[in-house]
Amino acid sequence: MSAVIEKNIETYGIDNWGANYFGVNKKGNLIVRSPEGDNLSADVKEIIDDLQRRGISTPILLRFPQLLFGQVRKLHKAFRNSMKEFGYEGGHMCVYPMKVNQNRAVVEEYLKEASRYDFGLEAGSKAELYGALAMDQTKDSLLILNGFKDRDFLRLAFVGAQAGKNIVIVIEKLSELENTLAIVDELTAQNSDAKLPMLGVRVKLYSKGSGKWEKSGGEAAKFGLTTTEILEVIRRLHEAGRTDMLRLLHLHIGSQLTDIKRIKNAMKEAARTYAKIKQLNIPIDYLDVGGGMAVDYDGSRTSYESSANYNAQEFANDVIYVIKSVCDDENVPHPTIIQESGRFLTAYHAILVTNVQDEIETVVEDLTPMVVDEDDPQVVKELYDLRESINGKNYREYYHDALEHREELFTMFILGLISLEDRGKGEVLFWDVCEQADKFAQQKKYVAEEFNDLRRLLCAKYLVNFSVFRSMPDNWALEQLFPIVPIHKLNKKLTEYATLCDITCDSDGIVDKFVDLHDEKPVLELHSLQKNEPYYLAIMLVGAYQEVMGNNHNLFGVPHEAHIHIGEDGYIIKKVIPGATLGDTLKTVRFDEAQLHEQFRKIVLKQIKNDELSEKDGQKLIEYYEKKVNSYTYLSVSENGAKVAGSGTK
Repeated sequence: MSAVIEKNIETYGIDNWGANYFGVNKKGNLIVRSPEGDNLSADVKEIIDDLQRRGISTPILLRFPQLLFGQVRKLHKAFRNSMKEFGYEGGHMCVYPMKVNQNRAVVEEYLKEASRYDFGLEAGSKAELYGALAMDQTKDSLLILNGFKDRDFLRLAFVGAQAGKNIVIVIEKLSELENTLAIVDELTAQNSDAKLPMLGVRVKLYSKGSGKWEKSGGEAAKFGLTTTEILEVIRRLHEAGRTDMLRLLHLHIGSQLTDIKRIKNAMKEAARTYAKIKQLNIPIDYLDVGGGMAVDYDGSRTSYESSANYNAQEFANDVIYVIKSVCDDENVPHPTIIQESGRFLTAYHAILVTNVQDEIETVVEDLTPMVVDEDDPQVVKELYDLRESINGKNYREYYHDALEHREELFTMFILGLISLEDRGKGEVLFWDVCEQADKFAQQKKYVAEEFNDLRRLLCAKYLVNFSVFRSMPDNWALEQLFPIVPIHKLNKKLTEYATLCDITCDSDGIVDKFVDLHDEKPVLELHSLQKNEPYYLAIMLVGAYQEVMGNNHNLFGVPHEAHIHIGEDGYIIKKVIPGATLGDTLKTVRFDEAQLHEQFRKIVLKQIKNDELSEKDGQKLIEYYEKKVNSYTYLSVSENGAKVAGSGTK
């Protein structure tokens, strides 16, 4: 492997956050490795070129189900190893929280591998439950129901239990218990042998998690019962003669838990609560430790918000060891541990690949030869002198002088003392001084903060053919970092510093923080754009939450989707799902296609009637308008001259 490729792998941190799933081949293209073996890989650039030939244009969401399988196996193996090492006598199961990514293909692919270990599902709404009930699970796997529940939700849960599912209703409020027991009475009055769901209680822990979502745990958490409320649940179950239904204790201390110490504290509290309930002669035998297992998005292995200071094995070791220690101390059986680690399972398997459409100019460029003479204003001549004489010793002083001159230039223009041409000439000179000052500053061992700010200002702005709000909403809403890497040219030196702008007409549609091993980077190292050459970027690890949380800002719909299998001979495109069309996205905001066509036709016919348009030209407009309803919502031609193959239409 060349030194340039190795340097670029280091720059993007691929070996740090990639979990050994990603790399770069000798051609300088990004590859995805199958967890079945390092010799099995797929070239992402080749996949995109193949899809382009089929008329599928970027942006394209690539799914690699084998990476989903790999994460399931990692989780199972980690807990199996820990249980063996510490002599844990209980079991371990996992349930996939559908809220992380409800896409049917994701759920079904997960269950293909998860069924080998009796892993199940978790649903937090009626819609999720309705979908989960039709999924094919193993007879011993669980379907756990979280979230607030009305009677309709609960009745649907009872239908699932009668259909043979191992349903666990987690009680979030005392009213849910009342409604559940009422349904039990109704059902058993009709059929005393009817299969009933199991019950769980979610405890509101004192312990809190860490990271962006730490407020979802602790005493102020939205969900969970206090100690007195749990005791009240047990009392009411005793009264109803239904304590046999209470089988699970649930807890959740937050998503993307960055610090392993917080997890250990929560496990101690939860295990102690489980033991005390068990000692009340309650047949509880499941301890659901919730979700929160983090993904190391930036590869730093720290407690930073986009990272985690532990791996799957360390997580399993601490959970198993702490729960075993407390149970042994309390002399109660070890419970079957349930996990809801949806982010860990799904984040890696999906990659969004899109093209850079163009560069948005930040620095003012001189479009004609620069000529400064005696007739120019003094401020312009002084800026010219700064540009011509700046060097490695005076660059800081001259940069400050240039800032003062720019203010003077602006003030004089507002007062009408200089012409538009004079202002334009002065702006070009100012930015020339800034570029040279930045060049000298970056060569120094210590770079002053003001020049780091200048670097952000001077960097290129690449216009990227996607919507931040649709495809990486957590970046916009929560400043969650996602690795971003070119899928090609990684055998060539990186020459540009850039931030990314999406194609929505919203100034928040930008990405200006990037993963770095030691800090966040304000700019991303990229290649310069070449005329008539497409340039593709991959936004990595977007398989968790981003699809389901994405919104329809500007009516940019879901992107095209391709399911990729990695085999002995490279890749196989197993399935292609077309992205949203103009008609699809308009339906989401209740525009009717037929009505739109009728109304546009009326507008054109009115123009024809008023002799503003010929009948022939009018018909062409109508045909074009009606045809475009099936076109892709994203851009299809790069403004830098790179044609994107295919129109992306259905």
